[in-house]
Amino acid sequence: MTKKKVLIVDDSSFSRAMLKKIVNSTDFCEVIGEASNGEEAVEKFNNLKPDLVTMDIIMPVKGGIEAIKDILQIDKKAIIIIVSTINEETLGQEMPKEVKGFVRKPFKSDGVIEVLQQVVKS
Repeated sequence: MTKKKVLIVDDSSFSRAMLKKIVNSTDFCEVIGEASNGEEAVEKFNNLKPDLVTMDIIMPVKGGIEAIKDILQIDKKAIIIIVSTINEETLGQEMPKEVKGFVRKPFKSDGVIEVLQQVVKS
């Protein structure tokens, strides 16, 4: 099976490094790029064509919700997992229905892997 290509988007370099380590530890996903804000995320999504995006919500320049909407305009089948300190209920109506998964910060590696597996298999 070909590994799914993942783009990690988070303004925290620590979170990006942790996520990258977790994603690359699986046998079904690999990180092909990172972005530190929503604007960079849209640009990298366009250039790298990842299979999956992990998206933080609160970021400088362009926030995650806005970036998700832009990415979905490029590819309405984009697979996006939100990774945020904000919980799903708080996001509520703001969270685009196309979002495939949600990981709450602070995250644990098994929690991230579980969501990745669910999303990849769906």
